[in-house]
Amino acid sequence: MAGLNGKLALVTGAGRGIGRASALALAQAGADVIAVARTRSDLEELAATASGISIWCEDVTSESFLSRLEALDRLDILVNNAGMNRPLAIEQVDPDTLDRMIALNIRALFRTSQSAVRVMQRTKTGGSIIQMSSQMGHVGASRRTVYCMTKHAVEGLTKAMAVELGSSGIRVNSIAPTFIETDLTRPMFEDPAFLRSVLDSIPLNRIGRPEDVVGAVLFLASSASSMITGDSLRVDGGWTAR
Repeated sequence: MAGLNGKLALVTGAGRGIGRASALALAQAGADVIAVARTRSDLEELAATASGISIWCEDVTSESFLSRLEALDRLDILVNNAGMNRPLAIEQVDPDTLDRMIALNIRALFRTSQSAVRVMQRTKTGGSIIQMSSQMGHVGASRRTVYCMTKHAVEGLTKAMAVELGSSGIRVNSIAPTFIETDLTRPMFEDPAFLRSVLDSIPLNRIGRPEDVVGAVLFLASSASSMITGDSLRVDGGWTAR
């Protein structure tokens, strides 16, 4: 992919799923990759899979992670991927679930973006920030009130950052995937009724894979998307087209 050789990329939530696939793809495209996750064994397995990947065992909600990020000499690409969901009916959402999802999906994503911007502005070389959103950042869904709220916030932040940072050469875009099969989501699809309801909402009639999101990551990270900012690339199989 054009423009990735020699670039430095940082990927949060890189231990599994979309984050892992993104880190591998960026490394294979020639970027030097910092993979960030909380579980060291996941990171070590990732680093053994491809060259060009260094690992940070960090919690993205911590001050130590932000300090380490801001101490970088440079940063060209941020894939802000760490996030969580806990599907619940609105009347069942407890304060702890609400606080944890806001803390990770909004606050940590904002502060990681803020720290990355400080590095990019200091070096005056521009950069690409990719926020991992969701199709739920564009629509509503039952049992996902908090998740939808946080992902709509991500979409708003993406637009505002793009407007503010364009003159610095920093592009900010989001990726909005549909349901993606990962270790965390796979048990959900063991329920035939749930699987059928999801497939009925996706015109392409299949569940997404982490590899389906990787192409969007590489595109937005590279110079191939040099005139794109403030946008949301929906990798949703047509879910939000209805």
